[in-house]
Amino acid sequence: MTFCRLLLFGGLLSSAFILSNCSTKETNRISLAEGDQISFNFHIRPILSDKCFACHGPDANKREADLRLDTEEGAFAALKESPGKFALVSGKPLESQVYHRIISTDPAELMPPPESNLSLTSEEIELIKRWIEQGAKYEPHWAFMKVDKPNVPKSDWGSGEIDAFVYAKIRSKGLKPNPEASSYELIKRASLDLTGLPPSPELLDKYAGFSGSNSYERLLDELMAMPSYGEKMAILWLDISRYSDSYGYQDDEVRSQWPYRDWVIHAFNNNLPYDQFLTWQLAGDLLPNATKEQILATAFNRNHKYTEEGGVIPEEYRVEYVLDKTNTFSKGILGLTMECAQCHDHKYDPVSQKEYFELYAFFNNSKEKGFEGDISQTKPAKTPILWIEREDLDGIMKFINHQDTSKLMVSVMGELGPEEKRTTYILDRGVYDAPTIPVEASTPSSVLKFPETFEKNRLGLAKWTTYRDNPLTSRVFVNLIWQELFGRGIVKSAGDFGMQGDLPTHPELLNWLAADFMESGWDIKRLLKLIMTSATYRQSAAISNKHLEIDPDNLYLARAPRLRLPAENIQDLVLASSGLLVNQIGGPSVKPYQPSGLWEAATSGRGTLATYVQDSGEKLYRRGIYNFIKLTVPPPKAIIFDSSNRDRCEISRNRTNTPLQALVMMNDPMILEASRVLSTKLTEKHPDPEKAIEEAFKRIVCREMKSKEKSLLLDYFKSELEHYQNHPEEAKKTLDVGEYPMNEAALTPQNAALMQVIVSLYNLEETITKS
Repeated sequence: MTFCRLLLFGGLLSSAFILSNCSTKETNRISLAEGDQISFNFHIRPILSDKCFACHGPDANKREADLRLDTEEGAFAALKESPGKFALVSGKPLESQVYHRIISTDPAELMPPPESNLSLTSEEIELIKRWIEQGAKYEPHWAFMKVDKPNVPKSDWGSGEIDAFVYAKIRSKGLKPNPEASSYELIKRASLDLTGLPPSPELLDKYAGFSGSNSYERLLDELMAMPSYGEKMAILWLDISRYSDSYGYQDDEVRSQWPYRDWVIHAFNNNLPYDQFLTWQLAGDLLPNATKEQILATAFNRNHKYTEEGGVIPEEYRVEYVLDKTNTFSKGILGLTMECAQCHDHKYDPVSQKEYFELYAFFNNSKEKGFEGDISQTKPAKTPILWIEREDLDGIMKFINHQDTSKLMVSVMGELGPEEKRTTYILDRGVYDAPTIPVEASTPSSVLKFPETFEKNRLGLAKWTTYRDNPLTSRVFVNLIWQELFGRGIVKSAGDFGMQGDLPTHPELLNWLAADFMESGWDIKRLLKLIMTSATYRQSAAISNKHLEIDPDNLYLARAPRLRLPAENIQDLVLASSGLLVNQIGGPSVKPYQPSGLWEAATSGRGTLATYVQDSGEKLYRRGIYNFIKLTVPPPKAIIFDSSNRDRCEISRNRTNTPLQALVMMNDPMILEASRVLSTKLTEKHPDPEKAIEEAFKRIVCREMKSKEKSLLLDYFKSELEHYQNHPEEAKKTLDVGEYPMNEAALTPQNAALMQVIVSLYNLEETITKS
């Protein structure tokens, strides 16, 4: 019986063809009963932002009829084109020109105009009418309001504030929360969330049932104390900081930026408070008596692409690098998409082009250059650089595991002196050689005015970012952590908290978590444990018909989500469960198995990365976080499983379902090799195939087998064994995969048959799904 036939046999085992969490796009509409109060933030602003702000919003250069609907002052002002008339009249829709225009049947009067291809639904028109009747009250944008702890609703479910907020929403939708998941499910879920690795059979046995001192809370503490915790947590931040192992653009030469990656792992493992984590990355070089570790952290700002092509205009590329820093800061840390303000006032958010370049000014005085020579003259790191020497590895930098050289160069930040300081200008249409008005470093006033007492450099920006009154920094980060655990944030558009972003499903909970996070000293491990000990997190992922009818996308969390693992952690699970994983923290990136010809087909033919040279030995069995990332040709298997390509700041990854993913799970050399190695180990340990299959199942699926599953897998093993006994040469060919050494005596039909069973286990949807 072939593997593909097994997937259909009995209908019991589901394959990677049915990868998890294929969801439909939700509308996030808020239903209202007659007489309910209309909220500008949650009901009206989204309509105006979608349908009106392009012509009547923040962008003064594109504003029509001098009418501004994004501010109360603009909306209630007299219309210049119609003296004596007003866009909005409080309590009187029939006297409000906005209402007349949206219900007009005259194409010349109708708003939005027909040529815009935009229109309002009857429900949206009714909402606007009721809002005007109720006074047309404006509110500051919810994300720009100061973070305050709201009152916690009373609840008879769960044990804390998170559950109280979630339960209130669940009840309002006519749902009931799921019961708690089984101990095996929770152990696997927590292990994958905190370490990115499956729980070992020993860990499963230790905490099964959570009896005595081996409590669920103690499990979380043990997982967060593991070095693998930092490796799991770092993946999110490496997407945000656009970390890679090459410079990008056409030649895409190798760079030695990996010590920054290792610092991120180290920072998470040491539970560096988030405010310090940000400060060191934004301005570690400007701190008094800055250490090498603090300077290394500023590589965050230097992870963007660099050109090494001849004939470029250095200033053009230098400006491009500063723009990248500005955009990464605004999206990754503030959760705002400010890129369009490079060329003009933002069309939706209250950020002018002037404010964009005021923010840009904080990054405009780095010592870096736009061009440092072509590929034939390049150095491993672009200046300014940090030298990391052997003695550093034995001191504060000892977490960097490096054995290939005694000296490393990492691109970091360095500030120009007062006499060299550049003047920052607003650039006409954002073009590097079109300066207009000079500006000073500052921040968008709609978010938080920049205090006069703060330095007008990156250190001052870091202080502003982590200031208690900043409404975005904490909200954005706790939302990212929620996204990591539940698959989507309380705000789904995790990188856009602006007018065009999604509304929070649980706004009070988001505010409570953000306030509590700051009050706790920006403690990341505490935040994780707070969420993961909640009844909300600990629910079963079982889905009922009522769930599917009322809340198919699980917006209101009446069940735990089912989420396919990130690309890196699929690799980690296979290597760990098979015993192949090399548990080494840090070091230079590695080049694992990869289809031939990919780099060669997408290269200029120059430089050390023109040809892919696969590593060997232990380097083949490192965690996915250490795979070499070439910007022009990212790791193909990782991209198939929706990893970031790292050429820009990314806040959220997609989760797609494609045939390629199933083909990878069935044919990837690493998976076949891991299956072969585990098969050999288990056959030596358990002469009884039933025992061997039981242990394989527990290692890979992370629970005990059910009797029906055991029967099915044993039948499959027997059929494969019979086949290979009749075709011994085929058994040897099946086992001849991967570079891990194998004894000739192990090339047996028994090992080949068990290998096929293990391959099938890796292809279960349950294996690569967190549920």
